[in-house]
Amino acid sequence: MTTTHDTRQSRLPDPAGLVPELAQIAGALFQAVGNGSIPRTTTGLVHLRAGQLVGNTYLTTLHTGNLRRAGETEDRITAVASWRDAPHFTAAERAALALVEAVLTPNPHGERVTDELYAEASAHYDDKALATLTMAIGQVCFFIPVALIGKPLPGVAPAEQWRA
Repeated sequence: MTTTHDTRQSRLPDPAGLVPELAQIAGALFQAVGNGSIPRTTTGLVHLRAGQLVGNTYLTTLHTGNLRRAGETEDRITAVASWRDAPHFTAAERAALALVEAVLTPNPHGERVTDELYAEASAHYDDKALATLTMAIGQVCFFIPVALIGKPLPGVAPAEQWRA
């Protein structure tokens, strides 16, 4: 059985209004990920790829817009979906994109993050940067259920976003 959804409003009321601690959690995640050990661009690319992997228009629109405002080129933004054969990314960015894909994509043949993938990421990121990259993946993963269940509206300001 399928149900229809009014596409002019989200499914949920504002989660931050219902769970006020959410603002504190989001702020702490933003601060932890923004500690300077990885470029914000890398975080944006990882977040965009996560939105693509879970098939969520809200997340892909949000993170595409964030990357544009940060000055990223359209070629790089567009190529995130096909990053493996795109010439636009550094080796470190490729390792970060591979990590988020491994975390969010089941591997029927074994563990998601292999020793080889970890070694590749470790070649580009020191311990603090790798821990921060891990938190950046966790940051977007924290909000994926809100995006999938609450179904916020792509391109709508957060204050105008949620069902009353």
